[in-house]
Amino acid sequence: MCDSPDAIIIGGGPVGSYAALNLAKLGFKPTVFEEHSAIGFPSHCAGHLSIRSLNTMGLYPLPNGIVENIFNAANFYSPIGTKFSIRFSHPVTASLNRARFDQYLARRAEVAGARFVLSTRVQSLVMENDFVKGVNILNNGRKEEFIHSKITLDAEGISSRLLKQTGLKALKPQGLVYAVEANVENVKNVERDAVEVYLGKAYASGLYGWLIPTLDGSAKVGLAVKRGNPRESLRKLMTKHPVASKQLSKAKITQITYHAITLGGPIEKTYGNGFLAVGDCASQVKPSTGGGVIFGLTCAKIAAETACEAIRQADFSSVALKVYQKRCSDLLGFDFSVMLRLRRFLDSLSDEKVDEMLRFCGKLGVNKALSDVDEIDFQGKLMLKVLGKPSMLAAIAYFVMLYLSANT
Repeated sequence: MCDSPDAIIIGGGPVGSYAALNLAKLGFKPTVFEEHSAIGFPSHCAGHLSIRSLNTMGLYPLPNGIVENIFNAANFYSPIGTKFSIRFSHPVTASLNRARFDQYLARRAEVAGARFVLSTRVQSLVMENDFVKGVNILNNGRKEEFIHSKITLDAEGISSRLLKQTGLKALKPQGLVYAVEANVENVKNVERDAVEVYLGKAYASGLYGWLIPTLDGSAKVGLAVKRGNPRESLRKLMTKHPVASKQLSKAKITQITYHAITLGGPIEKTYGNGFLAVGDCASQVKPSTGGGVIFGLTCAKIAAETACEAIRQADFSSVALKVYQKRCSDLLGFDFSVMLRLRRFLDSLSDEKVDEMLRFCGKLGVNKALSDVDEIDFQGKLMLKVLGKPSMLAAIAYFVMLYLSANT
């Protein structure tokens, strides 16, 4: 099919494409195998991302047609409709058209020298003496073919089907939630520069619900649950929630998708002989919000740099590649630790406690303490930054009390 690439990347989503881009920029020739016929489809994410993080990665501003809206406010609602709002001093997040964003990253990677092979399913990893030596592919349903590579980066997504072949432990099933997201038209009573977040177990037992408006009266609406039918939970949110029902009672669903989200924190080991796991299959996803793009891109760059060093040293052993996990942990470990604790705290709250929490935050003026925030991804570092503000200290003490009371 092709000459042996320097690196094989499994999956042409944003994480796989960004790994390919960084490898190509470092002078190597990666090949990306994507099982679907087009990059960006199906979409598994709302594409609501931090402007600062995108800018830090050299991915912002973006070309026309990718950014659907930008936001400088967020409204949080309890199950009975209590509202807590934060208005930032400047735009903090952007909603992206995920298909176009994914395609943009892939095009940049191709221009830099990466090769993309679409409609090609990686059937299995090829193992020799406990080393990953390449992959077996199935192109357009034709005969299986072996492609050799010096190193393989697994960005297959949450299924972790191939990761399991290496003997590495996959993501934790107890950390999974099941999401539904719909594109809807005819949304009413929303601020166009604010995202809406619906908290509580009554409507979204696994995470929260969200409404991300665009400028033309449409929106992305979704939620995640730990158990049960997410579509039924979405219907309930749109028709029964005291706030969302007024915003969405006349809305028309034009498209709907389903996907799982991992909230359990990074897997125990993300590397093996000739192999690196990156993105959702490595559970490099924020446990607090379920966002995986920014952390996935961050780790993809580290994976590309690690692969580059391995190729130059001609050493693809797990001993050489373990630096990948160390670098990811050094950069993100503290934030993951904080977010896992935050997830346990939120999961512990009854709906009555959620309502109480939002009321208390409003009285304390927590919204004012957070108004100058520009970093929403690295939430551990954010916590350290705002700890010096009296209202935040009081809020954190209150949150600890709520958590303890919920677990006694």
